[in-house]
Amino acid sequence: MKTLKISAIVFALFTLANVSVFAQKITGLQIIENVYNRPVGDDMTADLKMILINSSGNERVREIKQFSRDFGEVEKKIMFFVSPADVKNTSFMNWSYDEEGKDDDQWIYLPALKKTKRISSDSKSDYFMGSDFTYDDLGDRKPSDDTHKLLREEKLNGEDCYVVESTPKDEDYMYSKTVTWIIKDKWIGLKKDFYDEDGDYLKTLTVNKYQDIKGFLIITHTEMNNVQKEHKTVMELTNVKINSGISKSKFTERMMTRGI
Repeated sequence: MKTLKISAIVFALFTLANVSVFAQKITGLQIIENVYNRPVGDDMTADLKMILINSSGNERVREIKQFSRDFGEVEKKIMFFVSPADVKNTSFMNWSYDEEGKDDDQWIYLPALKKTKRISSDSKSDYFMGSDFTYDDLGDRKPSDDTHKLLREEKLNGEDCYVVESTPKDEDYMYSKTVTWIIKDKWIGLKKDFYDEDGDYLKTLTVNKYQDIKGFLIITHTEMNNVQKEHKTVMELTNVKINSGISKSKFTERMMTRGI
């Protein structure tokens, strides 16, 4: 019995040691997968303020109503521009699929043309509505689209972070790489540096605020600073409602033209 007890203790210590080693060996891919799979509820409604700031500090403010819902194999998002008058009733919709190799579907409705336009793959590098976010930035990039390397671990804004470099497998992709600071255990990308096709530093996305809403960590304030354009875009999310039961009929081309 004594031998069995000693063996059990040795086995337990060996197991704990292995768990510790395993924890230290988390890969860049596993970290990005944790970010990608971070739960944010089944659906969400929010008011979004988009602030465009040029090199002179002049601001343009756009008010948006945003909806999203997870349908399992596809996540659908739609946003309606409420103001100012020059963009009012413009709408944008994005469908992101879990299926490997299947790109996001995106549409934009321009009321002046009274026409819904599908965003082609060649247009996803275009900037969205004068902001510093491309159409591709507004979608959900799959972890398998890139090769991920854990560079180091360090603190950022008092948070313990993993720093992960992601290089696209598609050589023609608009970014040559990104570097992301990801909060350990919360799996939020606190900061993300983007490099253009030539490998030059292009812009940085910073998360300035996130909140616990109904047990889900929701990012509510971000800033995209484009150093090459000397322009930045601030996104402020307010009146966030989680799991309110958004109808599936909200996410259609017909609804884009009808508005809220």
